[in-house]
Amino acid sequence: MTSIFRNAWEGIVSPLLRRPPRLQVAALCYQGEGDARKVLLITSSRGRWILPKGWPIDGLDAKGAALQEAWEEAGVKSGKASPEPIGCYQTVKRFDAGHDAPCEIEVFAVEVQEMAEEYPDAEKRERRWVSAKDAAGLVEDEGLAELLLNF
Repeated sequence: MTSIFRNAWEGIVSPLLRRPPRLQVAALCYQGEGDARKVLLITSSRGRWILPKGWPIDGLDAKGAALQEAWEEAGVKSGKASPEPIGCYQTVKRFDAGHDAPCEIEVFAVEVQEMAEEYPDAEKRERRWVSAKDAAGLVEDEGLAELLLNF
C-alpha cells in the first residue's frame, strides 16, 4: 500500500506542485571579432559576475527587454541584438526577501556600439570587459559558463 502512495506522490502530486521556471532575458554584450572579442560582465547585487538580465517588460519583445537591461544595468547606450536568443540556461534567482525561484534565462547577443559612463545602475554595479574564456571562469552559473565558452 505504501508503494501506491509513493508512486502517486512521485508520479502525479509532486510534479503538479513544482513551479515551472520563470523566464528572464539577458544580454551577452560583446565587442570585437575572433581572438580580440571581449564580453561584458557586471556585478549582481550580491557581487557575483553576471550578464545584464531581468524580467520581461510590458510593451517590449524579449530582444527589446534584453537591450533595456543592457542599458539600465551596464550602460550600453546603443547596440545591435541578435533577432533570436543564442541560447539559454537554467539558474536559481535568489530574492533579497530570502526566497528562491527557478529561472530559465534566454540570452541575446548584443554587439555594443556605444557605452555611457552615466546610466541607471552605475553606482550599484561594476562592469568588466573580458574574453569569453575568462568570463566563463568568473561566473558561477555552470550553464552560463558553458554558453560563454561556446560563444
